[in-house]
Amino acid sequence: MSLTKSHIERLAAGRVLVVGDVMVDHYVTGKVQRVSDEAPVPIIHVASERWTAGGAANVAANIAALGGRATLVGLTGGDPAASTLASILSSLSDRVEVDLVTEPGRPTTIKTRYMGGQHQIVRVDREQATPVSRVTEDRLIAALEDLPDDCGAIMLSDYGKGALTDRVLAAAMATARKAGVPVIVDPKRADWTAYAGATIITPNRKELQLAVQGPCVSDDECAAAAAAAMRVTGAAILLTRSEQGMSLYRDGEIPLNLSAKAREVFDVSGAGDTVAATFALGLAAGLAVETAMQAANAAAGIVVGKRGTATASPAELMAAIDQPGRGLSDVPGALSLVDAKARREAWGREGLTVGFTNGCFDILHSGHVSLLRQAAAACDRLIVALNTDASVSALKGPDRPVQSEDARAAVMAAVKGVDAVILFGEATPLDVIRELQPDVLVKGADYAEDQIVGADIVRARGGRILRVTLVDGQSTTKVIEKSRKS
Repeated sequence: MSLTKSHIERLAAGRVLVVGDVMVDHYVTGKVQRVSDEAPVPIIHVASERWTAGGAANVAANIAALGGRATLVGLTGGDPAASTLASILSSLSDRVEVDLVTEPGRPTTIKTRYMGGQHQIVRVDREQATPVSRVTEDRLIAALEDLPDDCGAIMLSDYGKGALTDRVLAAAMATARKAGVPVIVDPKRADWTAYAGATIITPNRKELQLAVQGPCVSDDECAAAAAAAMRVTGAAILLTRSEQGMSLYRDGEIPLNLSAKAREVFDVSGAGDTVAATFALGLAAGLAVETAMQAANAAAGIVVGKRGTATASPAELMAAIDQPGRGLSDVPGALSLVDAKARREAWGREGLTVGFTNGCFDILHSGHVSLLRQAAAACDRLIVALNTDASVSALKGPDRPVQSEDARAAVMAAVKGVDAVILFGEATPLDVIRELQPDVLVKGADYAEDQIVGADIVRARGGRILRVTLVDGQSTTKVIEKSRKS
């Protein structure tokens, strides 16, 4: 059965109990212009920082983003990072109920990624990966035993940071058996015997290979490794296989294989969380295993096309099934202002920096590409506003545009780094900027800052204005004139 819009709409009916290792994902982004004199390492000039939910907290965030409900049980320390995580979770959605157990003296796990533009330079982890105390175990077990009546699945997100001890895992399995709900495990252990009793385990190839101590590359090797894991755990195996998509192995059945959905990969951070969250929510909402797998595959294709730890929305899933094989930024055409505003607000709730630029972009040339590349590097998500045909004619003359607004929107939506495209018919994009409230407003350096429309709106909310370097001699008008002379 193919994934349909009605299946995606049904996700909102699901509730999942998420138990596991929560953490904070911290991104430090800047420009790299030279190498240090002190050591052969790049120097990052920091432009922005953001904090997002990571680990089991990211699983809960993904469930909420898809319209479902999550009850999150996890472990933090009594430190500022725990307060940061609590603030992130409170701002995500009222669809996440949080029960975080604090263990004094233990740090909250933080993963800090230093980004030079779109490239990760180094990751710094602050954590304590030892098992929790007996007292903390008891508190975690008490929290997960209080299962909501409408909970349709239990998701165990094991990052090996100490929350999911053998006792906690056993208690989760017992709770699931008593309630008659499936257990989905995202594993990190090398020994999977403690996962016995789970319904489905969702490893990547590296995790499955570690568990069975055997190769996991070819189809036959993956099938053999999955069979070995099933003998130990009794669980089905949903294996994510990077560019080869994912495969579902069940005892006595032919493997089900789905090809990867992403056309272009920006970042795989948190993609496993998205797969596990979408799959678990699908089962909790009553979808068939095969349909939940299709939804998870589509969601994974969306988030790896974004920068940093991210989520997928129902609208994005629906767009993905309307345009098979395409990623979010590859969907042709422009969004309505209402849809663009909704997407911008969702990105804001995720802690993402949203940039904005505008123009006619009639015949795309190297100057445009340079501007868009600089704009994309200055933010996490970039919205481009295109003048409509009527407004281009008013600005440039009756012979313009050369390309229609639909054609220009389709081309712009396919440009790497552009996350959303809209059209505007007014003389300036002032009303659009007022509605979208971007964090970064981008224009060419030929504009003085006091000449940039909407600069006062962006500055008033603490945003910044970026005047990017232009490519000399490049303009659509010159391209057209040269073409006519030829």
